[in-house]
Amino acid sequence: FFSFRSWLVSTAAMAPKKEDPKKSAKSSGGGKAKKKKWSKGKVKEKLSNLVLFDKITYDKMLADVPKLKLITPSIISEKLKCNGSLARKAVKELLSQKLIRPILTHKSQCVYTRASHQ
Repeated sequence: FFSFRSWLVSTAAMAPKKEDPKKSAKSSGGGKAKKKKWSKGKVKEKLSNLVLFDKITYDKMLADVPKLKLITPSIISEKLKCNGSLARKAVKELLSQKLIRPILTHKSQCVYTRASHQ
C-alpha cells in the first residue's frame, strides 16, 4: 500500500542533483554554441534514359534481350538505358513477336524468359 503522502515525503527527502562543472561550461554559451552540421548525404546520379527507341537501340533490343535467361522491364531498362515505360512497351513488342514467354505475371512486376522453340 503506497499513499500520495509517503510519495511526497520520499521525493522531498531526495538530495538535489549536483551539477557537473564540465557540463555547465558547455551549455552556458546559449545560442553561441556550435550547432551540429548535418551531412548532405549521398546524392544519386541522375539517369538520362531514352524515352523513345532509336533504330540502333531497337535493333539491339530485338537481338540481345531474347537471349537473356531472365527478362524483366527493369533489366531491359538497365541494359538498354531506356526508361521503365519504354521497357514495358519493349516487353509487349517481344511478346507479340513470340521472342519471349511469360513465367510470372503480376500487377507490379512481370518475369519473362527466352522462348524455347520445341
